[in-house]
Amino acid sequence: MKKLLFLLLFAPLALFADQGNPSLEAIAKALSSGDVEALSQYFADNVEVSILDKEQLYPKAKAKEVVRAFFDANKPKSFSQVHQGTSRENSDQYCIGNMSASTGSYRVYIYLKMSGNSATIQEIRFDKG
Repeated sequence: MKKLLFLLLFAPLALFADQGNPSLEAIAKALSSGDVEALSQYFADNVEVSILDKEQLYPKAKAKEVVRAFFDANKPKSFSQVHQGTSRENSDQYCIGNMSASTGSYRVYIYLKMSGNSATIQEIRFDKG
């Protein structure tokens, strides 16, 4: 009887528990494999890209080229998310993680603009880890 009561009370909560951000999961997977095509699907029309202190705002197509060149020179091996959170001012999200690449480790920062159920990358940063 206790098990039945437990299931009736807590099973619905499990169904509504935060399942995570599917966009963020797909972005992490793309970073792990160095899949620029998958990653760039989440780019905003203009993306701030920062690679080793070289920071610039690029249109989506140019940002894709810049990240592709970085991945070509630093082949990603894996990505592990260390922290994620939500902006205080709005529902925008950020993610911080570590990317292992052929040339070493990089700390990756991603800022996502949320609009309904979709997310777009406004900023992506690669710093030497």
